Amino acid sequence: MASGTALIYDEEMTTHKLLWSDPVCDIEVPERLSSSYEQLKCYHLVERCVHVPAREGSEEEILLVHSLEHLEVAKSTQTMNDEELKRVSGNYDAFFFHPNTYRCARLAVGATLQLVDAVMSGKVCNGMALVRPPGHHSQRNAANGFCLFNNVAIAAEYAKLKYGLQRILIVDWDVHHGQGIQYIFEEDPSVLYFSWHRYEHQEFWPSLKESNYDAVGLGKGEGFNINLPWNKVGMGNSDYLAAFFHVLLPMAFEFDPELILVSSGYDSGIGDPEGQMNATPEVFAHLTHFLMQLANGKLCVILEGGYHLKSLSESVCMTVKTLLGDPVPQITGEMAPCLSAIESIQNVRAAHKPYWKWLMYEDTSFLQNLSTSSHLLKKTNTNPSTEHESKMPSNDETVKVERFLELHMKNILFPVPPIKTATTDAKVSAHLLPVPVHLVKEMDKTEIKALVSGSYADLVKEDKTLLSLGSILAILDKIMKKEVCNGIVESPASSVAVALRHSVRLGFQRVLCIFVGDMQIIPNTEDGKILVIHICEKEQSGKSSSKHYISLNWKEDAEGNDFFSAVLGFILPVAYSYQPNLTVIAVGPNRSLGISEISLLFALLQGLAESRILAMIEDTERNLMQSLAKALVGASAPHFGVYVPPTQEKVNKIKILRDQFQQEWKMLQCSGKLSVFIFSS
Repeated sequence: MASGTALIYDEEMTTHKLLWSDPVCDIEVPERLSSSYEQLKCYHLVERCVHVPAREGSEEEILLVHSLEHLEVAKSTQTMNDEELKRVSGNYDAFFFHPNTYRCARLAVGATLQLVDAVMSGKVCNGMALVRPPGHHSQRNAANGFCLFNNVAIAAEYAKLKYGLQRILIVDWDVHHGQGIQYIFEEDPSVLYFSWHRYEHQEFWPSLKESNYDAVGLGKGEGFNINLPWNKVGMGNSDYLAAFFHVLLPMAFEFDPELILVSSGYDSGIGDPEGQMNATPEVFAHLTHFLMQLANGKLCVILEGGYHLKSLSESVCMTVKTLLGDPVPQITGEMAPCLSAIESIQNVRAAHKPYWKWLMYEDTSFLQNLSTSSHLLKKTNTNPSTEHESKMPSNDETVKVERFLELHMKNILFPVPPIKTATTDAKVSAHLLPVPVHLVKEMDKTEIKALVSGSYADLVKEDKTLLSLGSILAILDKIMKKEVCNGIVESPASSVAVALRHSVRLGFQRVLCIFVGDMQIIPNTEDGKILVIHICEKEQSGKSSSKHYISLNWKEDAEGNDFFSAVLGFILPVAYSYQPNLTVIAVGPNRSLGISEISLLFALLQGLAESRILAMIEDTERNLMQSLAKALVGASAPHFGVYVPPTQEKVNKIKILRDQFQQEWKMLQCSGKLSVFIFSS
């Protein structure tokens, strides 16, 4: 199994720089690369990565995407003087040449291809290439928007040719639309391209009609081009997560890519003068974590934009930490997408309904962008600008964001627990080999009896419950003290209520419990400190759903895994809205989900609660234990079985729950029919 994270960086790519004054291009500075690398060193991440050297991309590789004419123009600039360079640069929209630009651009291409080779050959599991100049705007015959050669597009063509890949996902989270990538692949069903971008009803650069949600691809490529336009600035963490839950991830799991390439621009982060968005660096850790669950973990992240040096470098570090398998920091900010984001997400879903099975039974209708379209009427100039407007932030603005980020990163970063996954049972540990699970000592029996008689007597009715508590309480204690990240125990379903109450006593403020199977004792959730999502085949008598106890009736599909729609469309949005400090996932008797469905839950929920998870399994089935231990250790991306679209009946179940709970758990609001209350809130 491939392991390790590649990091590719070559200082020579900092020699590409602007030699004259140009207010459009002066934000694309060499320090973007050097400050990111320095910050990686600061966090001791460089030494943890596998060093892969950059190389120059060959002319043949560049010609996979670009015309010979474009290549020759770029080549000819190596011997030009400043005046000639300025004149040639003027032929393009927002680009500058330096005598070493051609060499740097070839290094950027080569570094990207080195990363693809390292991942596809199994030398590493994933990686990041820090490159300049960026690539996603460049077109077959033209430099554009700081980009000379389209690094990611070349990488996709190269991977198809060299490794025979038939499904590649490109995720472009830069704040500008990567129209270059769109133009190259819009008729190609083997590449699924997703881009979110600042659009503002075509007023923001590159100001193209084809950057809107209705540009879905052409010919055989229809349905494989996904544009999510942001029609206002200030989008934050919850807007980005909502876009993943309700658009990108369902499409990606249905598409089932063999490789993922990320056009990783961080101008969509806080403080950036181009994007003017509010997303903080840790959101990129969450986005990266989600993408690592696809394509067997084959993930290549390639730098694009990002012009606030502190915001850029911290976001790069968050991405690399996650690629290395570190626990994901708690997301910050209110978990409620804004109305403009909801409108854009709904429109993308409506535009793509004809092409995707997961949308077949969803309520999708186009929405007028009521929240932002009214401002257009007030504009005196109704013609969208076709110029790339760059705005250098004032020193005051830059310093203010720097100070905020200094404090913010101190608040969200924490030492990685020395042990990833623990258990107390040598038999369980032996079951799980070769997965590296650490053995910890059970809690003392006298201590347990004292605890039970003092606090849990009403919950402990059977000897087997009492016997299991030594393991459960020991691991909870280790998780609380940050000595271990997560743990797995074999225990009866009756112990879950004790584990939840004990977690709250230990000081966890919000505990999320996902219970699969029959639940003997339903815990008291009225104070909001525990949220239970109970997944069972039939409704259990005596308990109806409420804000903190939600019953989801679901039975695995014999043909494959249709649970994606429930996890992405309901469970994850509720869980992220709740923001737990601890996640307990329990599997009891008569479970209605198979191993692949339960593995999916474990994999996707690890982004929450700083990856603190207690797994409680009644069923000692070896395959289940091994699969879950692998997911917890992060040894490999689990296999989730064959994707199956949900039946109309199951889609309706999710729809009813969404409608019932979207006021309480606002991350649900991006799907299904929008309720009137959203518009009035």
